Amino acid sequence: MEARGEGAGRGDGRLMRLSSDSLTARIGEIVHRREFIASVAASAPLALACDRQARRAPGGLKLSVTCDMFQGSERRLPVDTIDRTDPRPDPDVKYTPDEGLALAKSLGYDGFEMFDWRDDRERSAYADAMRKHGLEAVCITANKGVQAPGCSLTDPDEREGFLREIADASSVAAEFACQRLVVLTGPEREGVSRAEQMDSCVAGLKEAVPILEQAGTTIVVEPINTLVTRPGFFLAGAREGFEMLRQVDSHRVKLLFDIYHVQVTDGDLILQIRNNIDLIGHFQIGDHPGRMQPGTGEINHRNVFRAIYELQEAGKFDGYAGLEYHPSVPLPQTMAEVRQLSTFS
Repeated sequence: MEARGEGAGRGDGRLMRLSSDSLTARIGEIVHRREFIASVAASAPLALACDRQARRAPGGLKLSVTCDMFQGSERRLPVDTIDRTDPRPDPDVKYTPDEGLALAKSLGYDGFEMFDWRDDRERSAYADAMRKHGLEAVCITANKGVQAPGCSLTDPDEREGFLREIADASSVAAEFACQRLVVLTGPEREGVSRAEQMDSCVAGLKEAVPILEQAGTTIVVEPINTLVTRPGFFLAGAREGFEMLRQVDSHRVKLLFDIYHVQVTDGDLILQIRNNIDLIGHFQIGDHPGRMQPGTGEINHRNVFRAIYELQEAGKFDGYAGLEYHPSVPLPQTMAEVRQLSTFS
């Protein structure tokens, strides 16, 4: 980390906080919702635990799929191909939440992730589809977009907004029995030292821990590469992300290890995974270059999946790997191929 610049930390004195009463009330609401979910889980038609155990391919990773892959031309995921053209053979094909989760279930997937919970219609549709097909809601995004307007971690003056988003997202997560909140640091602040911004990120994550503890949720912080996808984003690499998490020092705050983003920024995938698995809460999948399906780029996904599977079998990881890319083949084909690629017996 670079040296701490002049004036570092001065934002703390200006910081607006959530009042103690309002934060306590919000946490109480979250806990109440989560307790209600737990109280009806035994009789709920989802029967998630048993159903997932029955469907999971023997000797394989737990797989999820990002809902953006069902969106067709309305997709929100940036296109990272070299010429910025959409590589999908059927970009106009859109799956409804019911169709998307039915497809995932039929191919041996255990979960789905990253639907837009702020859109009431989309949120309701995925809730219905989840109940119907018995998949797990693996993670939702806490920030309002990658740029995290008004709720970034890099700016201490936006701390109150960040904590409010964590509380609101935790409340929604309770409705879906979802345990993970994806957090984006937001953009790098011009004229502010990297050390000062890192300190702000660490402080914000530490302040979120009491909300997470009460709600039973975990933050997974996602680095996003700045070379291809998001120039100007603050947290670009896993190495710096792991350092951030060590400073936070909470089992409620982990890293989202996106294989695509980490390959672009850091490389050294398998060693980073093995050496830091205690700090990883979720994986996402995509090849480089192009952010397309495994097998189109330079990453040996079979070997990376095997490393994760070995850690899973050793009891060191019990999370998911989620598909998040633009396939150059039909979606059912690539989902089936990844299921096979991540199965070892």
